[in-house]
Amino acid sequence: MILDAARVLIPFVISFGIGIALAPVLTHYLYKYKAWKKKAGKEKGMGDDTGTPLFNELHAVRETSAPRMGGIIVWGSVLLTSSFLFLLSYLYGGEFTELDFFNRGQTWLPMFALLAGALVGLIDDGLEVWKSEGGLPLPWRLALVTALGAFAGWWFYAKLGVSAIGIPFFGAFSLGPFFILFFVLVTLAIYASGVIDGIDGLAGGIFAIVFMAYAGIAFAQEQIALSAFAACVSGGIFAFLWFNVPPARFYLSETGTMALTLALAVTAFSADTLGEGVGVAVLPIIALPLTATVATSVLQVISKKVFKKKLFRIAPIHHHFEAIGWPSYKVTMRYWIITIISSILGLAIALIG
Repeated sequence: MILDAARVLIPFVISFGIGIALAPVLTHYLYKYKAWKKKAGKEKGMGDDTGTPLFNELHAVRETSAPRMGGIIVWGSVLLTSSFLFLLSYLYGGEFTELDFFNRGQTWLPMFALLAGALVGLIDDGLEVWKSEGGLPLPWRLALVTALGAFAGWWFYAKLGVSAIGIPFFGAFSLGPFFILFFVLVTLAIYASGVIDGIDGLAGGIFAIVFMAYAGIAFAQEQIALSAFAACVSGGIFAFLWFNVPPARFYLSETGTMALTLALAVTAFSADTLGEGVGVAVLPIIALPLTATVATSVLQVISKKVFKKKLFRIAPIHHHFEAIGWPSYKVTMRYWIITIISSILGLAIALIG
């Protein structure tokens, strides 16, 4: 048990240290090449009215002065940590072998999801920053996320023999071939929550806590490599968060949010019936602020279409709180508190369910 705990915590610390060391270098180049949006506001379709003057009034200065691509810190830290531990294992073997968490059984697919999302997001950010083309069109990004989700779902179903999800207190619920469709829908929902990036410190704190919760679930299932991966991701996010607290030095942007949301989807499914436990069903609880982000965006759209009026001043709801006068740091800190509480609740349900 003590050795297993070390196998999880050491990658977390190494990833954090690498991220802290990497940040000044990334900062230099992001500011040198002015890697920020040239025009404030967000495209239509990612929350209902985020392109309105009210949103621009709240965020215009930060959006056109704080660089994007800060997510490189996160996935770069994970990649370098994994490579470093693999190299130690290859060169010296022995106890170092125990620290290498990159294996086919538990972490190849979550790592693939992280890096695939990072690459697509990086292309989107590059177009946004240097081509001023608004990034990849939303339908393209949704299509790519759907394709990646379908591939991952197919891998679970066809290669790993997973066709059910764990329901707390009731056991496994079989979905049969509809498991792949369900996997895609969950992946798209989590990806949609990525719009929570935009307030200093908000997305980083939430994702760091959520991944640590899944590290705990995987650890309890004795999926030590998966637990180490989730902890390693969390360590990279905490390094990013060190520089993202107000005033933010940079934002996750698409290369960060797409990487994290896709990796979170695969991690949640990996910590489900594959680990003889519950992982997906508690995701809306553990990631409650992400759930609220998607839900309030959908409710806003429905309200406008059906009742011809807004339900919130701005959607998602964290921008509504800003619009009614909450300082951004208060929104961030309260969201951190909510995420800690909801993660503890979700973790408890997963452990006893």
